[in-house]
Amino acid sequence: MRGPLRIFRCFRRDADGLAAVEFALILPVLITMLFGMGELSLALFARTDIAQIASTVADLVAQESAPATADITNVYNAANTILYPYYPNLSSAKPTIRITSVIFDTTTNSTTVGKVAWSCTQAGSGALTPTTRANNTTMTFTQPLLSSGGSVLMVEVAYLYASPTSQVVLGSYTFTDQFYTKPRRVGQIPAPVCPP
Repeated sequence: MRGPLRIFRCFRRDADGLAAVEFALILPVLITMLFGMGELSLALFARTDIAQIASTVADLVAQESAPATADITNVYNAANTILYPYYPNLSSAKPTIRITSVIFDTTTNSTTVGKVAWSCTQAGSGALTPTTRANNTTMTFTQPLLSSGGSVLMVEVAYLYASPTSQVVLGSYTFTDQFYTKPRRVGQIPAPVCPP
């Protein structure tokens, strides 16, 4: 009986390899945390890029007095490149971008309620609500944005984000953003021919 007890006591005092065993136990947790931080960072970059796309598109269109089809196409292409460094497969996963001009409604003379004058949409991976904005439909803002003879440009962006590695962040998420601005050169921007 003394033999097995002595072996057990020696085994208990021997600490060789203890660090390796502890490291082997904690390694899966560390790898999960590493992938999780990387995937979460990419998701936050994508969310920030969607907000930047909305403001960039609104700013570029607001500078035009009468945008042509080529101008709207160029704005969409410029907006798509904002996501490019992180998501190079944008040919199949572009963001959905809708540019809408809301004009002052002379029948209501309201600074918060206007009418949709025109809307152009780049079809993409995200879903916007509502899916379309028809001409002459009523738009209500939460703040007084309209003035007599004026208009507001509203840009809505939606992007269906999926992690490139999908180790921790599973599934896909729709990031959306809106941006409002007023035209800079004219009170109301005339309707362009929207790109196909």
